[in-house]
Amino acid sequence: MKPTQELHELGQSLWLDNITRTMLAEGTLQRYIDELSITGLTSNPTIFEKAVTGGEAYDEQITSSNAESPEDLFFELALTDLGQAARLFEEEHERTDGVDGWVSLEVSPLLADDAAATIEQAAGLHAQAPCDNIFIKIPGTPAGTKAIEESIYAGIPINVTLLFSREQYAAAADAYMRGVERRIADGLDPAVPSVASLFISRWDVAVADEVPEELRNRLGIAIAKRTYVAYRELLDSERWQRLANEGARPQRMLWASTGTKDPDASDVLYIEALAAPFTINTMPDSTLLAFADHGKVGDPMPEDGGDAEQTLADFAGAGVDVEALAERLQDEGKQSFDKSWQDLLASISSERERLAKA
Repeated sequence: MKPTQELHELGQSLWLDNITRTMLAEGTLQRYIDELSITGLTSNPTIFEKAVTGGEAYDEQITSSNAESPEDLFFELALTDLGQAARLFEEEHERTDGVDGWVSLEVSPLLADDAAATIEQAAGLHAQAPCDNIFIKIPGTPAGTKAIEESIYAGIPINVTLLFSREQYAAAADAYMRGVERRIADGLDPAVPSVASLFISRWDVAVADEVPEELRNRLGIAIAKRTYVAYRELLDSERWQRLANEGARPQRMLWASTGTKDPDASDVLYIEALAAPFTINTMPDSTLLAFADHGKVGDPMPEDGGDAEQTLADFAGAGVDVEALAERLQDEGKQSFDKSWQDLLASISSERERLAKA
């Protein structure tokens, strides 16, 4: 049995953090589904920017599109790809009654601090989605939590992105539950799917040059363990049990940014460490293939967090302010996504101009 199948049978969903029109056309994604237990997919502006500029696969649609702006054109291209991918996951989506088999599309990162605009764009993208199994990604910023609540209340499936800490996760989960509670109060179906995406590897990149060797590549995993405790406690809480009794679905925990960045560390470090039932791990192709080749599935993540708090205490002793760093990482993540978005739109504009002249 492949390690990917073992992880799937442990109860964790494996999603691919990548999409290109070429991999869809060549059957790569279908092969991952058939052979490597992939049951969903995530995307972001950087992934699409590389895809659009990586060849001629998008030329025909770019040339024929009547989209007025580069952003409108991007969403046309993305929804075409994601619609095709979503259809490949429809069997899994139906088999699990909507728990698994999702793909994700992000709202403009430029709206991260504008709740009203995020709410409007999320609704518009959801309305355009060609399949039911497409999450709309909203960042878990302070403004984002308002947009999450309103979008869940509107019945829109949401992938909360850009979360870096237990506290940021808790705020996103609270926003999700407020939206569900309002639906119940108004007699609406409370079963609105959602996932909460915690970013892992950026923690270790941020402190790589600031901590002793014995602490390298341990902070992201400790943060994940601490957050997993909060996740399990929430699922056992009276508040959640009341919602579940009304027919609500749990917001699942998703581990994001799980490709190893340190060339001296194991290329499957975060996959092996974050094995846990009723969670999702989304990973790039290289990490997926590495884990399928030589990954090991050990004991699942402890529900009590194991050594997480001691490890975090060690980082505090080394001068790392975890709370301040979480805020910094979220802010840097916003800035990084903004740049990726601007690069994406510039690339689309450039491609459109090039093709118009051809």
